[in-house]
Amino acid sequence: MDLTTFLIQCLNSVQYGLLLFLVASGLTLIFGIMGVINLAHGSFYMIGAYLAFWLAGLTGNLMIALPLGVVLAVAFGYLLEWAFFAFLYEREHLQQVLLTFGLILVFEELRSLTLGDDVHGVTIPQWLSGSIAIGNGMTYPVYRLAVSVICLLVAGGIAWVIKQTKLGMMVRAGSTNREMVQALGINIQQLYRLVFAAGVALAVLAGMIAAPLASVYPRMGDSVLILCFVIVVIGGIGSIKGAMVAALLIGFVDTFGKVFWQEGSGAMVYLAMALVLLWRPEGLFKAG
Repeated sequence: MDLTTFLIQCLNSVQYGLLLFLVASGLTLIFGIMGVINLAHGSFYMIGAYLAFWLAGLTGNLMIALPLGVVLAVAFGYLLEWAFFAFLYEREHLQQVLLTFGLILVFEELRSLTLGDDVHGVTIPQWLSGSIAIGNGMTYPVYRLAVSVICLLVAGGIAWVIKQTKLGMMVRAGSTNREMVQALGINIQQLYRLVFAAGVALAVLAGMIAAPLASVYPRMGDSVLILCFVIVVIGGIGSIKGAMVAALLIGFVDTFGKVFWQEGSGAMVYLAMALVLLWRPEGLFKAG
């Protein structure tokens, strides 16, 4: 592997890792902070991809479709928490698993009935469809760089909200001691509803910006869900910083694993998780 190819694979690793972080950060909020095992989180990623296909077709521009999709995702997540997840916080994990698995089946059936089972493509906006020269006659797509920038901006926004705002302080307190936060007069149910809506929106946004890269197809969120749980466990349950570090780690392991040993790249991801947990069973970082 020459230097130019290595650089391109590094860029691919970072882009893929940042995209995984976008999905995993939503799972970190829902699973790590709220304590709900949400197997349907991968379905939100799939819904985002199909939203990109549908809205880009209506508006004619993916960049216009993105904010519309995020607004719809926030409303959808808010209603979903109110209708289903609000009853799960005091329930056993088995009940959470059964409900969220049932939601996967519902989402898949609704997707099949409304949009069919065909594979779809989403057109990259014209101004992002070019490439930049890397060296030795090789180029790198501008859109992949744009995806990385979007993910970094969102990551910065999440970090600022969690660390610097009153809402973030309430979220961190609610994840540690739900009863105490309620005793202080904070509406923890409303707070959790907002957190859940944000988690759904992050997964939907990831699916929307990934649609032009990976196409849009049924059950596309299944493999992403597994990787996101791996990232949450490696990074530390409830840690946004840990999710970022773990996502970049998995991005590099998976990308370079497919370059050097395609058949065993999946096993290398789980090997990386095992090695990290042997060193730090609680994950790389604490919640927060």
